[in-house]
Amino acid sequence: MTRAEKAERIDAILQQLFPDPPVPLDHHDAYTLLVAVVLSAQCTDLRVNLVTPGLFARGSDPASMAALPEREILGLIRTCGLAPGKARALRELSRLLVERHGGQVPGDFAALEALPGVGHKTASVVMAQAFGVPAFPVDTHIHRLAARWGLSAGRNVVQTERDLKRVFPKEAWNRLHLQLIHFGRTYCPARGHDPQACPICSWAMPAARRRATSAKAPARKIGRTPAKGRRSRAVSSVG
Repeated sequence: MTRAEKAERIDAILQQLFPDPPVPLDHHDAYTLLVAVVLSAQCTDLRVNLVTPGLFARGSDPASMAALPEREILGLIRTCGLAPGKARALRELSRLLVERHGGQVPGDFAALEALPGVGHKTASVVMAQAFGVPAFPVDTHIHRLAARWGLSAGRNVVQTERDLKRVFPKEAWNRLHLQLIHFGRTYCPARGHDPQACPICSWAMPAARRRATSAKAPARKIGRTPAKGRRSRAVSSVG
């Protein structure tokens, strides 16, 4: 089976399992999505969703966030990983949004990636889910799935993103990013995974690797319902 054929079958399975995947991070506009994605680095979406209500109550737009002392932002996000650096980045990126972009999140990759704390993956999420621009954000989890399924031999997320963009149609990138997140959490975790019971690994993973992984995996119930995030109006029209 070629990569293209494999990708087509995977796409069909994801469409059946997650036809309308929600954005896992709670937000209500492009700015709050940007903040949530910045906070999600080395932190679970669940933890971010616990933190952001209090943060957004104090700073739900760039101007109000930029006006907060850094120590106050830090106090509100302290339970997120790398909190001191994120607090500095959130205050500074908010200030720059006010000064350079009239308090609006720019719908442009270069402008987004010029902001503190915003890398290519974060910019890709915002472009895809807030502005509907085709992008394929790849984190370590999607990188893992692509390797398991033989869709990419990339050694890093940059190479994996390139390979996934080659095998999936551009108009599907935005929804596939979300579908892969939900599939990984529900059926294909990093640890304790039984590929023989997985709807995709059971046929897409090379047989030798599948047998070796299955031998190490404890019994695990799969197919739990993924957590649902609140979707903004901007996101609801995507995919």
